Amino acid sequence: MSNQSPPSRQAILAELERRKQAASAKMDFNFEDYCFDEQIKFFRGEGKRFRTAVCSRRSGKTVGVAADMIDTCIKEDGSTCLYITMTKQNVRNIIWTDLMKIIEDFKLEAKVDNTRLSIKFPNGSKIACEGVKDRHEIEKMRGWKLKKAYLDEAQSFRPYLKDLVKDIIIPALRDHRGTLYMTGTPGPVLAGPFYEYTQSDMWDNYHWTAFENPHMHDPANGLDLEATLQEERELFDIDVTDAGYQRETYGLWVEDLNSLVFKFDKRRNTYESLPKEGEWYYIFGIDIGFNDADAIAVLGYNTHYKRVYLIDEVVQRKQDITALVEEIKALQSEYNPIKMVMDAGALGKKVQEEIQQRHGLVIEAAEKARKIEFIELLNDDLRHGKLKAYQNSIFEEDSMRVQWDRESKIRNPERPKISTTFHSDICDAVLYAWRECRHYLSQAPQLAPARQTEAYMIELEAKEAEEMQKKLDDPESYEYDKMLEEDFDGSDW
Repeated sequence: MSNQSPPSRQAILAELERRKQAASAKMDFNFEDYCFDEQIKFFRGEGKRFRTAVCSRRSGKTVGVAADMIDTCIKEDGSTCLYITMTKQNVRNIIWTDLMKIIEDFKLEAKVDNTRLSIKFPNGSKIACEGVKDRHEIEKMRGWKLKKAYLDEAQSFRPYLKDLVKDIIIPALRDHRGTLYMTGTPGPVLAGPFYEYTQSDMWDNYHWTAFENPHMHDPANGLDLEATLQEERELFDIDVTDAGYQRETYGLWVEDLNSLVFKFDKRRNTYESLPKEGEWYYIFGIDIGFNDADAIAVLGYNTHYKRVYLIDEVVQRKQDITALVEEIKALQSEYNPIKMVMDAGALGKKVQEEIQQRHGLVIEAAEKARKIEFIELLNDDLRHGKLKAYQNSIFEEDSMRVQWDRESKIRNPERPKISTTFHSDICDAVLYAWRECRHYLSQAPQLAPARQTEAYMIELEAKEAEEMQKKLDDPESYEYDKMLEEDFDGSDW
């Protein structure tokens, strides 16, 4: 028998009042009243179940996502809405504040989990937010049943986005014939899954900018978007034709390879097979992380060619030191590297020392000084085809996404900063290893052709022709040489 006393009359009345207020708040929140026209068309308009929105910055797409998820959950009992971006931290930075604002402003009854980044409603509905940084993480959502799914900042995803859509999300939407919304800002390269989806007739494709967002232009409150943008153009000394400005402000697909940190060209910097001549030397570059990934780049160079090749790469998130060591040892047994270098900054120094002392691996601290200068030297190798990667490597994929920070590049073009929008662990690992390569010293041996072969006769004729040309160019010297030959022909001896 329970020892708990029954709730008092006052407690019962308070609970009834709380539920009444929650129900009232539930009725007060209305998506159509909260959002503006472009948001309503994208999330509620008639059309296909699969939709893309290519937008400028500050266009309100993320606020629209937050409003649609909450409205769907409070009106559709037992539904699940899934929001996906690159990382959990991005969830916090991009949409979590907007979700909390709606819940607090409208006093919606909900159980918020700030650790798992999920929200549960009394009617059994749920909002789940996930970060999917690599192919391994897409599996954690397999088997879900979804009413709606949202892929935000889709331009930052690698090609595994196609697997996420095809194998995970679309099957999860079947039970409710749910909808998939994919949103993002144009990237600097006209390629990648998001670009392909936005060009496909199989998707409904939408586009709007901050100019359609009424919250960005409100003269009554002193907000004039055009005046603000004019000030920014003058500050950074750019005009409306600037490629980055076109993407960020007008949401237009404008290719801008100059904004990329690494000058990788698929036609010039990939290989199908490795040279068979010469001796190979291998160097490992290791970049460690936990929330970020551990990345190992295996670079090789050949004694016959002034080139560096990305031979192998491993990128793995959230593994412990033992797992990292096992990866390194497996690669070491295969390639027998002449040198291994690791990012030993911050906690990396302790990891490096532990690996050396406990596991017997000789790993040196990577040289990290003058990073910008060495990126430019690496880019020079890329431009001249002296750095090559195997086809469809992670390094190739990431090179199409790592960008310079626009503002820092305008303010200080000699020492720009790398944008934090997309971070690549493998690019850092490649840079560490590349700095240790000595491919520029390689030289194929010049072998003389065998006697009595066609190549030998061609070389002999070339030498005779060269000697004859010298005699024609300087006949006086030739006559003097001839005289010497006659005087010292050895006959007197």
